[in-house]
Amino acid sequence: MSLAEAALPHSRKRFGQHFLHDPGVIQRILQAIQPKPEQTLVEIGPGPGAITRPLLEAAGQLVAVELDYNLIPLLRDYCQGAGDLRIFQADALTFDFSALRQDTRRLRVVGNLPYNISTPLLFHLLQQLDAVQDMHFMLQKEVVERLAAGPGKSAYGRLSVMIQYRCEVQPLFAIGRGAFSPPPRVESAFVRLLPHRHPPVAVTDESRFTELVRRAFGQRRKTLRNTLRGLLPESAIAGLGIDPRTRPENLSLAEFAALSNCHYERL
Repeated sequence: MSLAEAALPHSRKRFGQHFLHDPGVIQRILQAIQPKPEQTLVEIGPGPGAITRPLLEAAGQLVAVELDYNLIPLLRDYCQGAGDLRIFQADALTFDFSALRQDTRRLRVVGNLPYNISTPLLFHLLQQLDAVQDMHFMLQKEVVERLAAGPGKSAYGRLSVMIQYRCEVQPLFAIGRGAFSPPPRVESAFVRLLPHRHPPVAVTDESRFTELVRRAFGQRRKTLRNTLRGLLPESAIAGLGIDPRTRPENLSLAEFAALSNCHYERL
């Protein structure tokens, strides 16, 4: 049975479901991922299986993490005979992805991420990157712009800094509303995230780096001397060659690392 022949289930608003159905977009996604036999593929939110089955056919095995238990029988039926499919009925926001790693093979994570949980889910995955080879996601176009944005751009923020510290961001292509059922109100895009083998900047203490970036963007219209009050005095900020009057969206990843390392050294 083809995807075109399979009736798409009714989406559930509380799960933020928008099911992919466009064959052309599905093919572009497969070409971008290039699944290979014996790779450990993990799909988040597979829904009725639009990309699950072709991924499964190419790799021979796939792990799916699906919250909506109503979709699991449909997914099993649609993917029957395509390969070894393991399904976990679980919330991806709390799921231990690192437990899926087999031997030396790291995970290839794929997903059409619901817009209402995409940012917290990305932060959850950042905590498990030691087990991840790469990630390919369909996301709200605005989120992809935030992932890839550089200093001085309106989209640049905490998510940009934390993702770019841990991953190379490769926006791949836009996806129109009509590729989904029901069509979302926003545009989508497909992105590849490649975990760095070594971070692009040296950070002495990652937990303090995470906290400093969170504090800096907590009130993004305020200047560093206000947002970092209690962490670093103006003199320390200026001593790094950074104007305490600047706003966080104008700082580079390297400058955030320098601020974090300075804070650590002053403890």
